[in-house]
Amino acid sequence: MTKDRIRVLLAKPGLDGHDRGAKVVARALRDAGMEVIYTGIRQTPDMIVEAAIQEDVDVVGLSILSGAHLELFPPVIEGLRKKGREDALVIAGGIIPEDDIPSLQQMGIRAIFGPGTSTEDIISFIQHEVAR
Repeated sequence: MTKDRIRVLLAKPGLDGHDRGAKVVARALRDAGMEVIYTGIRQTPDMIVEAAIQEDVDVVGLSILSGAHLELFPPVIEGLRKKGREDALVIAGGIIPEDDIPSLQQMGIRAIFGPGTSTEDIISFIQHEVAR
């Protein structure tokens, strides 16, 4: 039996207080038929992992503008692994320097969407990856 809808958790790790982009993405994913759980701002990695487990999501989307991605993303990835959810698709968006992208991909972030990425590209990527 397959799920009817893709379940996506969107989270803002750390002290970043700007979430307009995350809300735009959340609305676009909902409009595309996905079920979206938005945790809001100022989430710890443990809070994000726990929400992902409780909500049994297919996708964890991390949005960050603060520059703390190399400190905040690894504990999310590790927490998901420890909880047996390495199957969850983890993606990221926000202000992330090009030089940091290979490190993030190596740790398990499957895609990084920077400023100006179309919501259609994000939707398409999620649909394609979850279908695999």
